[in-house]
Amino acid sequence: MAHLKPGKIISVQEHLRDQVAHALRAALIAGELRPGVVYSAPTLAAEFGVSATPVREAMLDLAREGLVEAIRNKGFRVTEMTERDLDNYTEIRRLIEIPTIGVITTTAEPEQLEALRPAAEEIVAAAREHDLIGYLEADRRFHLDLLALTGNNHLVEVVGDLRKRSRLYGLTELDQAGVLVDSAQEHIRLLDLMLSGDAEGAQELMRHHLSHVRTLWAAGKQEADKPSALRLPNR
Repeated sequence: MAHLKPGKIISVQEHLRDQVAHALRAALIAGELRPGVVYSAPTLAAEFGVSATPVREAMLDLAREGLVEAIRNKGFRVTEMTERDLDNYTEIRRLIEIPTIGVITTTAEPEQLEALRPAAEEIVAAAREHDLIGYLEADRRFHLDLLALTGNNHLVEVVGDLRKRSRLYGLTELDQAGVLVDSAQEHIRLLDLMLSGDAEGAQELMRHHLSHVRTLWAAGKQEADKPSALRLPNR
C-alpha cells in the first residue's frame, strides 16, 4: 500500500479530533457528561471506538474553552458552576451588553444590522429543528458579530469568554419542553427594534433576553443535577 503524505495524515488526525470535540460538546449540552465528574481519555475513547489521542486532544480544546479542567494523572473534570456563578455571569453581561446595544442602535449602519438577520433566522430554525449544536453556534455568532459592530475586539473577547463559561446544562430536556424557540425568536425582534432606531426598546429587550437566558441556565442546571447514564454518540 502506498504511504500517505504527511499532510494527509495530519488532516485526518485533525478531522477526527474535531469530530470528537463536537461530540463531547454535544454530550455536555445533553447533560451526559456530568459537572464535577472526572472522565479519562481511554474511557471516553472506548465509547467512541477511537484511540485515546484524539480524545485527549479534543479535551484539551474544551479545557481552553473553560468547559473542563485537566486533572493530573486522572483525566478531565467537567467544570462546575454554582448559582452564584450564573448570577455573576449574567450581571457582567448586563453591564456590558445592554448599554452597548443602545450605542450600536444609534451608530451602526442599517446594512450592517441587516447582515445579521441570516444568523438570527438560523437560531430560530435550529431551535425548531432541535439542532442544539447549531442553535448554540448560531446564537454565539449572532451576539458576538453584533457586539463586533462597536469595533472593540476586547469587549467581544470578554463576552465570548463569559458565554463559554455560562453554557447551558441539560439543553436536550429544555429543547424537548419547547422553551428554546421563544428565546430564539427574541433575536429577530431585537434586530427589528435596532433597525427601527429604537435604542431604548432594544436595550429593554436585551435586558429581558439575558434574564430569559438566566432562567434557561437555572432550568438546565437542575436537569444536569439529575442522575443520567453517559450516552456518547458513535462516530
